[in-house]
Amino acid sequence: MGGLVLLFIIGPLISMFVATSSEEIIETVNDNEVRSSIGLTISVSLATTFFFAVLAIPLAYILARKDFIFKKLLIGIIDLPIVIPHSAAGIAILGIISRDSVLGKFADSIGLNFVGHPIGIGLAMAFVSVPFLINAAHDGFKAVPVRLEKAALTLKASPVRVFFTISLPLAWRNIVSGLVMMFARGMSEFGAVVIVAYHPMVTPVLIYERFGAFGLKYARPVSVVFIIICILFFVAFRMLSNKKNQLRTNK
Repeated sequence: MGGLVLLFIIGPLISMFVATSSEEIIETVNDNEVRSSIGLTISVSLATTFFFAVLAIPLAYILARKDFIFKKLLIGIIDLPIVIPHSAAGIAILGIISRDSVLGKFADSIGLNFVGHPIGIGLAMAFVSVPFLINAAHDGFKAVPVRLEKAALTLKASPVRVFFTISLPLAWRNIVSGLVMMFARGMSEFGAVVIVAYHPMVTPVLIYERFGAFGLKYARPVSVVFIIICILFFVAFRMLSNKKNQLRTNK
């Protein structure tokens, strides 16, 4: 039964790779539009992940260590972007960054329009992906023994130092997993991004556009190339995470 589930996951991917010739892949890699789209997708998702990590990781630590009124409600709110339709998420983001909104008017006053801009794309990506980082970091901090933090505090270490020297290193594996999930989810986002910015096209939007305009034959090679790049990034991040953990263990 487990094998059937694995086959269901792997089968469609294998069939897509088998149906795509090496000539089609080379032609797609040399396509300037595809390369520009992939570069935009990776750069925006990466920048968004690291920017929101600065805000999300401390929030995850507070949720793991502090008890306060409406904490469960706050955790539920954080998970909302995962469960709502992503087209609705795009409309929600569009509502706060359009020129009629407060944020949109401020951006317009400095000559910036978030709609159709990489910043708008990044906000749409972050909205649907940041819960993965917060939840993973929360689980990581939750697993850190509180007694270690209290012992450091009794030795006159400041709370900031305790966070960076004890809590963060011990929760690092979960945090890296959350960063990888957020980055990957942002790269693959379509529904929210297409409402905020059809142009410039991120790769999921480009795949949809080529499928609608030219059919499966022209959309499939772009999908294959993008999947290969996603796998390479995923493996690289995992190897980097394992290497850091091994170095920390050896020390």
